[in-house]
Amino acid sequence: MNRPPRSVLPLALGFGAIGVLHFLRPQFFDRIVPPWVPVSPRTATLVSGAAEIAGGLGLLHPATRPAARWGLLALLVAVFPANLYMAQHPEKFGTPPWVALARLPLQPLLAWWVSRAGR
Repeated sequence: MNRPPRSVLPLALGFGAIGVLHFLRPQFFDRIVPPWVPVSPRTATLVSGAAEIAGGLGLLHPATRPAARWGLLALLVAVFPANLYMAQHPEKFGTPPWVALARLPLQPLLAWWVSRAGR
C-alpha cells in the first residue's frame, strides 16, 4: 500500500481521535446537538462519531480517499449547526464566547483541508 501524503495523516488522525471521543465521552457531544435535530442527541453523537472514524480511516488508502473526502465534507456540513448552537449559547457549555465563535471559521478551513487531502 502506498503511504498517504503527509497532509493526510494529521487529518485522518484528528477525525479518528474525535470520532473515538464521541464513544468514550458522548455526554459533551450530546449536549451540543441542537434541540431541533430530528434524532436523539445520543443517536446523533454516535452516528457522527462513527462517520468521523470511517472518514479518517478512509483518507488513509488511495482507493477510499475520494469517498472519505465527500463523506467528511458532508459530515462537516451536518455538524455545523452544533457548532453554531454552541456559539449562540456558550454559557450552556462552560465555553468562553470567543472560543465558541472562533470555532466557526475553522469549519471552512477544515473543509478546504479535507477537500485537498481527499483528492
